[in-house]
Amino acid sequence: MIDFRSDNTGRAAPQILKALQEANEGTAPGYGADPWTARLQDRFSELFERRVRVFPVATGTAANALSLASLGPPWGLVYCSEMAHINTSETNATGFFGGGLKLVAVAGEHGRIDARALAERLEAIGPGQIHRGEPAVVSLTQATDLGAVYPLDELRRIAAVAAKRGLRIHMDGSRFANALARLECSPAEASWRCGVDILSLGATKNGGALCDAIVVFRPEFEDRLAVQLRRAGHTWSKMRFASAQLLAYVEDGLWLDLGRAANRIAARIAAGVEEGTPRSGTSRGTPMAGIRLIAPVEANEIFLELPAALMDALEAEGFLFYRRGPRLARFVCRSDATEEEADALLAALRRHLPAAS
Repeated sequence: MIDFRSDNTGRAAPQILKALQEANEGTAPGYGADPWTARLQDRFSELFERRVRVFPVATGTAANALSLASLGPPWGLVYCSEMAHINTSETNATGFFGGGLKLVAVAGEHGRIDARALAERLEAIGPGQIHRGEPAVVSLTQATDLGAVYPLDELRRIAAVAAKRGLRIHMDGSRFANALARLECSPAEASWRCGVDILSLGATKNGGALCDAIVVFRPEFEDRLAVQLRRAGHTWSKMRFASAQLLAYVEDGLWLDLGRAANRIAARIAAGVEEGTPRSGTSRGTPMAGIRLIAPVEANEIFLELPAALMDALEAEGFLFYRRGPRLARFVCRSDATEEEADALLAALRRHLPAAS
């Protein structure tokens, strides 16, 4: 059995489990008044090169929905990609916690929002049109739900469009470390310096155990978010254990090492699909006929269009992945995935493709 279902099926990094064990000594105040949570604020402020407020949360859904609820009024509109997780997979938690916030899908390639399409959407609702709702927030997924990464200049273009209408920017960074590893820039450059007000920072999918985070770059949103979290049951009682995980996550660049490891495995698979079976006497081949990458592999997700019979054969052989349609499969590479697993998948694709085509 080789598991490509999701990066949240993987093991927790040993460093994070060690941090939990070390935090399990003695007593400490609850609800964030502990030394670990205080250090977390300082460490993340250093990491993001400005004073931030960090709120540990249990899930990425909570991070997204409660962040958005703190940014927009109940009658507000949240603009996101058609493929965004908040739009397709979170049972409108944004609308629930936001008291009626409405999601508005915006077109774009590979799970991104297109800045021009966003501008056209906003132009359709002039100021004072009370019947249409109030544009309030833009939510960007980095890396996207099709495995692509927003370049920094693209983030800035979207932020400029949003700023003209006074919209806030939220970033769903469930795979933020994978995106940073691809962009090779600082956390600050990929977040608040591109106009982001609040970041949902993922850890669970990238070698974490039981914790994600909300990073607030604008102090005016801190108190409202703190109330939202408490009301929703997401203020940890023994918060030291949550904060200890997040401290270990970024210590010595662990989060980026884990993101790079997952990205490398995905890139290896993508290269194998594009190069196919090497020709005699060369290191390269031709693409596998009948298999198509539907989005660029820029982080750790791979979306392949391939025959249904080939998917059947992979499953029969013990490969675990998700079918997204009759001919669409998603393969996600974990931070603890191996080159041997990647090569086994490529070998199986080559082996079963002739019979499936």
